[in-house]
Amino acid sequence: MDSKEIKIRQLVASDKSQLAKLANNHNISNNLRDYFPNPYNEEDAKSFIKMTIQQDPIVSFGIEFKGELCGVISLMLQDDMYRKSAEIGYWLGEPYWGKGITTKAVDQITKYGFEKLNLIRIYAGVIEYNTASMSVLEKSGFKKEGIFRKAIVKNDKIWDEHRYYILNKKV
Repeated sequence: MDSKEIKIRQLVASDKSQLAKLANNHNISNNLRDYFPNPYNEEDAKSFIKMTIQQDPIVSFGIEFKGELCGVISLMLQDDMYRKSAEIGYWLGEPYWGKGITTKAVDQITKYGFEKLNLIRIYAGVIEYNTASMSVLEKSGFKKEGIFRKAIVKNDKIWDEHRYYILNKKV
């Protein structure tokens, strides 16, 4: 796959229908924080897009594959003494799984975070059963920092969180 086929870009109002169509999937929400709506409708998409357009700096992007929106990726900037760190989060529409798209998007937003936002550290927390996300992070050069035992409550069950990180090599 040509990495030029995959890019991250700012979301726009016309992404609303595609975003809602892809995000309205329990297999996606099952791997994300509980504030991610399920079901996910066009109003949810409209609100999310509006929020991303107002970001300064922009830290939430659509993932595009062959000109089509297929997911979302974000950096959650930290503050205070953690101000040079960000948490990465992402999801990809199920029809696009297994194509290497997310790995390329993680590479792109990591580069953006280090080069444009001057971050030192980017990290991710992954629920223990999401081995596909762990694989994405490892392919993108993230290292497993540790396992936070019984740190997540999801779907009325208790799960471990696997914590990954990558450091800016220029710092």
